[in-house]
Amino acid sequence: MNRISIGTNVSPPMATTLVGAMVDGKANFMAVAWVSRVNLKPPMISVSINKTRHTRKGIIENGTFSICLPTVEMKEVTDYCGVASGRKTDKSQLFEVFYGELKTAPMIARCPVNMECRLAQTIELPTHGIFVGEIVGAYCEERFLADGEPDMQKINPLLLTMEDRRYWRLGEQVGSAWKDGLKYHPGQ
Repeated sequence: MNRISIGTNVSPPMATTLVGAMVDGKANFMAVAWVSRVNLKPPMISVSINKTRHTRKGIIENGTFSICLPTVEMKEVTDYCGVASGRKTDKSQLFEVFYGELKTAPMIARCPVNMECRLAQTIELPTHGIFVGEIVGAYCEERFLADGEPDMQKINPLLLTMEDRRYWRLGEQVGSAWKDGLKYHPGQ
């Protein structure tokens, strides 16, 4: 099988999120797909944000942020939050906002899953900063749960492929993690 070089700007499909922060006393949200869980105990998640983005200011000033998981049906408003700068556009009225324990991590009532995070660490890279936050609270409507856990089929998250700049929806379940591999026997 021959492989051809496709460059270095390659990434896997990613969940699109709305990252919230209080900036200049107002809730601000931006679309971000560069998000990853990075620690189990305490639960921590990272978000990578370009140094030119307005939302960074609120994260740094307050030491808090939120990660809100929008549905496919929220595609247009989510994309708007990625193309409209909070420096020029007041995005505080786009959503019904609520707050948890931290009081400075605005979350979106319309999003099925919301996490409020306390900033634990910042890693500055050449073009982006990675904000690592401890998840201090997670919120979900009961209708999006199955056996007490978020159900991705019910949530219908918005996915992004970065290279072609396209949004996608989640497909069907194809297996069970930490279980299917137990059936595999190398060499058979």
